[in-house]
Amino acid sequence: MSPVHTPTVRPSAIAGKWYPANAQALRHTVEGHLDACEASPLPGPVLALVSPHAGYAYSGATAAHAYAQVRGADFRRVILLGPLHRLISGSRLGPCMTPLEDAYRTPLGDVPLDRPFITELGKHVTLTPVHGDEEHALEIELPFLQVAVGQFSLVPIMLGEHISEPGAAGRLEALAAALAGLCDEHTLLVASTDLSHMDNYTDVVRTDRRLVDLVGAFDVDGLAAALAAGEVQACGATGLVTVLKAAARRGARGAQVLAYASSGDVTGNKRPGMYTVGYLAAAVYG
Repeated sequence: MSPVHTPTVRPSAIAGKWYPANAQALRHTVEGHLDACEASPLPGPVLALVSPHAGYAYSGATAAHAYAQVRGADFRRVILLGPLHRLISGSRLGPCMTPLEDAYRTPLGDVPLDRPFITELGKHVTLTPVHGDEEHALEIELPFLQVAVGQFSLVPIMLGEHISEPGAAGRLEALAAALAGLCDEHTLLVASTDLSHMDNYTDVVRTDRRLVDLVGAFDVDGLAAALAAGEVQACGATGLVTVLKAAARRGARGAQVLAYASSGDVTGNKRPGMYTVGYLAAAVYG
C-alpha cells in the first residue's frame, strides 16, 4: 500500500513586513492600487507581464499597472519567474529551482502548485528542488494575482545565476523554449524584477531609461546583451529575459511599458547619495 501524501504548504515569509498580514487589509491595499490605474489598451491579448518585487509601500502602485491588464482575465496557470536573493537552509541550489511544497500561502489563501506542469518541465530542463525558501521576489506577486486573476495554479521558478555567467544564455534559451512549448492560451508568464540599485537617483533613472526603451521595443537580444555587459541593471535579469524569450516563441508581437518609477519618486527623497531602486511594469502582447 502506497503511503498517503500529506500536502505541504510554504507559509508566507513576508506578510506583515512587505505587505499587510491581515487578509482584509491586504485585499483593500491591492484593490486600492488596482483601482487607481486603468488597463492600457493593447494591440493584442496579454501573454506576459513584468512587475517589480519591492514592498507594496514602494512598488505596489507600479505593480498594479501590470496586474490591471489581467484583472478578471481567464488565466488558469501562472508561470512566475524571479531571482533568488538569499540562501535556502538545507537545500542544494542551482540555476533553476522549484519548491517541493504543494502550495504557497498568503493571507488571501493557498495557491496550489501545478505539479504535473513542473514534472513535465523537468523533462526538458534541469530543475533543482528546494524546500523552505523565504524568497520574497515570487511571493510578493501572489496577492496581486489572487485579486486580479482569482483561482489559478502556480509554477514558481527561482533563478540562481547571473545572466553573464558561462552557459547562462544557453540555459535561459532552453528554459524559454520549454516553457513556450508547454504553455496554452490560459497560461500567463510573469517576470518579477526590480531594476537599477544605486546610491544616486539620477544614475538610476538614466540607466533604467535604456532598459525601459529596450523592453518597449521588444528588443530581447539587445536587452540580454546590455544586461550581460552591465550596461543596464535588473536583479531579475534572467527571469526577465526568459519570460520575454518565451513570449516571443509564443508569437508575441511586442511589449508595452505601462509604468516606471523609482523608490525616490515614491519617498520624494532624490538627494545624491540616497540608495534608490527602479521599478517597471510592462505587458507583452500577442
